[in-house]
Parts: sequence; C-alpha cells; structure tokens
Amino acid sequence: MSEPFENQNEQPTWSEPKNEQPVWEQSPNYYYKPPKKEKSGWPAGLVIAVTLVCSLLAGAFGAGGMYLATTFMDDSEPSTNGAQPNNSDTNQSTTVLEGDRGNTVIDISKIDTSKLMTQAEVYAANVNSTVGITTSITTNFWGYQTTSAASGSGFVFSKDGYILTNYHVVDDSTSITVSMYDGTTYDAKLIGYDESNDVAVLKVEATDLVPVVLGNSDNLNVGDNVVAIGNPLGELTFSLTAGSISAKDREITLSNGSSMQLLQTDCAINSGNSGGALFNLYGEVVGITNAKYSSSSSSSASIDNIGFAIPINKARSIAESIIEKGYVSKPYVGVSVATVSEETQMYGLPQGASVQQIVENSPAAEAGLQINDIITHVNGEEITGSSDMVAAVRNAAIGDELKLTVYRMGKTMEVTVTVGEQKTSVQEQEQTQNQNQGQSQRPQLPFGK
Repeated sequence: MSEPFENQNEQPTWSEPKNEQPVWEQSPNYYYKPPKKEKSGWPAGLVIAVTLVCSLLAGAFGAGGMYLATTFMDDSEPSTNGAQPNNSDTNQSTTVLEGDRGNTVIDISKIDTSKLMTQAEVYAANVNSTVGITTSITTNFWGYQTTSAASGSGFVFSKDGYILTNYHVVDDSTSITVSMYDGTTYDAKLIGYDESNDVAVLKVEATDLVPVVLGNSDNLNVGDNVVAIGNPLGELTFSLTAGSISAKDREITLSNGSSMQLLQTDCAINSGNSGGALFNLYGEVVGITNAKYSSSSSSSASIDNIGFAIPINKARSIAESIIEKGYVSKPYVGVSVATVSEETQMYGLPQGASVQQIVENSPAAEAGLQINDIITHVNGEEITGSSDMVAAVRNAAIGDELKLTVYRMGKTMEVTVTVGEQKTSVQEQEQTQNQNQGQSQRPQLPFGK
C-alpha cells in the first residue's frame, strides 16, 4: 500500500500500511472495536481507544471523535485566509478590484515567568484567559437537516481576539460561540486551521482580552508537573486537573493517514477538554489538550489518566502563520513511499522507504528520484520505514537540503532534495467543502468522515 509524503488536494495523504499497525477511527458517539489481536503486556482481546475529547451535547450525529487501538504509533491540509476585495474608484470608465488583505504583524512581549507557582496560582492567573467553545453543526441526511451542538475548550492567544483550539472542535460547524470565565460570550469566526495537526484559529471582536503566556514545549521533561484548564463534559466549565508529563513525542497514527507527535500526560482529560490549555507550574502554556485513551464499552478494562496534548511550539508556529500570512507553510518534497516489508527484504532488498509515486515538477522529481528507489538514510540517519521518512521531512525547514542515501537496481547513490513549500488557499478549501456537502445526501458510516 503506497503512502503519500505530504497532504495536498492534488495527491494522496500519508497512511501507514494497514497490516502493520492499528489506526484511529473517527466516530461521533461510537467506539470502534478493531479485530481482536493479542498484544504483549495486555490481556488477549483487550480493546483500547483514544478519543479526541470534543463533547457532543445534542443531536443524533454531531461533531466527530477519533479512536486509536492499543499500539502507539504526524501531515496536512491547512486552511487559509483569502484576500478580501477592495473597491477602488478611478477617473477611468473601468473599476478594478484589487486585493488588499494586509499582513498582520505579531509583536512578541517578554514576560518574567521565573517564579514557580502553586496550582491555585496558575489557575487564578489564567482562568480568565481560557474559554469554552460551543458550536452548532447542521447536517443534511437524505434531504433532512439535523442540527447538533458540540462543546470544547480554548484559550486567548492575543489581546485583540485571536483564540486557539483544536480543529476537531470546530470542524463542520455552522456557528461558533466563545464563552469567557466572567460569563461574556462572543460570536467567533474560523480564521484558519491545520487539520492534520488539529489546530484552529478563531477570531472574536474584542480588544482587551487577557492572553496566555506561551512556554517552550521543547524544554519539558518527563515528570514535570502540569495542569489543564477546560470544560470537561461541556458542562463542568473551567475545571482544573493536575498531573505530570508522562512521555514526550508519542507518535499516534490516524485512520486518514496523518499522524501526530503528542505530549502524554496523566492529567484527567475528558470530553469537552479538547482545545484547552496545558500549563506548566510557571504559568506558561506548553500544550493544547486534544485526546485521551479510553476503553471500549465491551472491554472490562478501566483506562485512566492517559491523555495527550499538542506541543505548543508546533501549534504556535501554525497559528502565527495563519494570522500573519493567511496560510500555513509546510515542508514538501512530493513523493509517496511505502515501508519495505520484511518479506521483500528476504530477497536481498534493504530496509527503508520505497518510492511509490513522484509528483511532477516537485522537489523530488527535480532531484532525480525514481519510482522503486529505496531511501535508506536521510542526512546520515537510518530510515527503517515510511514513518521515519515522514518525520524527516516534517522536521525539516523549507529550503533545507536533505541528503538521501538511495538504493537503486543493486547500486547505492546519494540524492540531494531541496525541501519545498506546501500551502493551500481558503478558496480551494471552501470549494472542496461545498462539493462534499452537495454530495452528502445520505448518512455517513459511523466510522470515518
């Protein structure tokens, strides 16, 4: 099974071979139970799921969740903000419409966060910067429209009204409402999002909000104490839960082919916590809570305190790109790859990522990569399969050179690929969504979107 290297509308998305690992499944109100498979360290037949923690409040089919089976295992179709036309009258008989979006400049202010705080102090300092998010979702089933509501959490990114949350909290919503701790509510507009990284940027009409202080998730250590503030179950608003960082860079692969590298925490994370802030005890946001492990209804196992959060460093770069540029830049090389199986290696081929498809005029095509090439190393680091190749490109910066060691027809050679940029316009996203909605005349299966 081939695995595309980056998400683009013109090409397929990354996905791991389904015979190698379990995957996430999306579901509004249902747990997915994959085929029973014994795992070392777990009882035979035990089924465990990780769900994106967006809370469904009403409606037969609401906001979707996602589920993951027992094995732990990041890429993307960002939405962008298009230019708005500006009428410009002239003395001529013809009027020309010229886009005048203007670039938003983000000013960075340094805040002293050297003081270690108690959990109560972190809560008091940040509860006015956290928000509840409620959305309405209208779905057309066989010509009948049903409306459901879903809730999640978020936090104030800037004083002029930018809010960060998870994409799955606002996915497919027809209206978004943001609620503050003091009871003030705002109608919010979705400015942009990065679906595969589950980050969305909202905007409310306000000028005097209190933003959070952003930390550095790269500086976290396993065992560091953290607290989460959010709206579990959509009704226990502005609740604090406490715990620690249980693991860093935990890789989870989704059923749509994308994967994420997340922080693992034992803070209690429940439905409705999605999009909420994860703070360290210096009062800095270090992550955005978005998922948890939970047992299926048919399992006797009780799974507690295995939650996940998006590292704030990744979410921050995505949000700043959406606000400043109107789009998200992603590293791009333009290939689809598949892991070389153990059976194939028995015939003398090396382990690595086998090139299955090359996008015309892409960086990979310009560098001379060919179909059936096997990439065994990137910048000297061994590639054991497609996921390693995904990570190598994902972690590269646009313009970087990747030196690939390639096995081709019994010979080994070096190929240098210059990483390109991937971006998608909001108009393309909206056209795709409108087409999909027009074709949605029957209910979708509960597993999948």
